Amino acid sequence: MILVAIGANLPRVEGATALDSCVAAAEAVRGIAGLAFVALSPWYRTAPIPRDGQPDYCNGMIRLEGEISPEALLTALQAIERAFGRVRGARNAARTLDLDIIDLNGAIRAVPDPILPHPRAHLRAFVLRPLLDVAPAWRHPVLRQSVATILAELPPQALQPWAEEG
Repeated sequence: MILVAIGANLPRVEGATALDSCVAAAEAVRGIAGLAFVALSPWYRTAPIPRDGQPDYCNGMIRLEGEISPEALLTALQAIERAFGRVRGARNAARTLDLDIIDLNGAIRAVPDPILPHPRAHLRAFVLRPLLDVAPAWRHPVLRQSVATILAELPPQALQPWAEEG
């Protein structure tokens, strides 16, 4: 199972909202050659971490199946980010699109890029809640805990179903 987190909190140059960007990005990810679409989570509104005056994020998760190297998947995802106007700057900066590989068929990999599973996924409700929607039986490859258990043990984090007017 391949899990890719999708997030955005800035509009694109042409005015597309964060939600519009996430929906379109999910379609672009579905188009990666050799991978099959399985599921897309609902969208969630989440507070930025750290909270520093940025707009809230729209976050979701896409589940795919197939075989692809970590480098090839990362290259494909970064190409999609660039097409959506992503400019890499300071860590945790606001962005037009963020695509992160959370899990790639259970691979454990400590050398960049990418590190697998995602090294901070288990700390983020905005990753784990949509992951629970698309892969409720998923277990963290390193921690060996279920997504439900990891999510339940997190301290409270602001997360709610996406409502455009919210």
